[in-house]
Amino acid sequence: MAVAIGTGVTLGLVGLLAPQQRREQSRNESSLLSKPPVMDWLDDAAKGPAEQNALTPAPPSSRKWDSPLLKACPASDPALQQRLMAMPLQLRTIQADPSNYGERTMVDAHGQRIDPTPAVIVLHETVYSLGSAVNTFTTPHPNDNDQASYHTLVGQQGEIVQVVDPSKRAYGAGHSAFDGRWVFTSKHFSGSINNFALHVSLETPADGMGPGAGHSGYSKAQYDALSRVLADWLVRYHIEPRAITTHRHVDQGGARSDPRSFDWRELQKRLTAMGLVC
Repeated sequence: MAVAIGTGVTLGLVGLLAPQQRREQSRNESSLLSKPPVMDWLDDAAKGPAEQNALTPAPPSSRKWDSPLLKACPASDPALQQRLMAMPLQLRTIQADPSNYGERTMVDAHGQRIDPTPAVIVLHETVYSLGSAVNTFTTPHPNDNDQASYHTLVGQQGEIVQVVDPSKRAYGAGHSAFDGRWVFTSKHFSGSINNFALHVSLETPADGMGPGAGHSGYSKAQYDALSRVLADWLVRYHIEPRAITTHRHVDQGGARSDPRSFDWRELQKRLTAMGLVC
């Protein structure tokens, strides 16, 4: 199925705001906090985890996430920093079918108020081509078990394609948890991190399109583009770098292994160059 790619939008690093812009952003955020729904959520938060989550099953115990990004920090590379900051990247958008994503909710399936603010970033791979992923996400899926999406795709040539707006809930991880946290958005499904997660998927190289244990890895252009996407999300949503994790780690069913052959050192040196880790 042919899919039209939307108008390109320049992807910038939102952390480089002028002081006046930061003050305006702070005023906007303050005005949002004065709205009754948010105050209601803050009141509930003051009750403490035991009281607010009395109806929510605790996620199964899982190993602690030990972020590779925070180990043996490399020296910052000024040339790499200059190259990444000067990259003329374009964010292209497509419209995923509405069956493949949803709204971030402030109330869970048990009627308890929850915080939908993105707090974890999950890395994936497409397993098949970028075009195949686009076709999947733009195709209607009336069956809940077939619904899937990521917020962003990164092609082998460094293309950045937004599939679902980050303000929405992409269906990137089903039965999943991170740092002892998940959300039940429906009484018909198990807990998931999707309501507070951002999902980005790397296009798999040709030699990895299938169920094998690994492949030749991702391109330099992909790591460059991925680092820019992550930089934007880390700053915009105040996410800690240690909360960049993998589908393999958050999956509670033991069936996921992506992203295979991912080189954390390549990502680490790029985020270090931009002053985001180490």
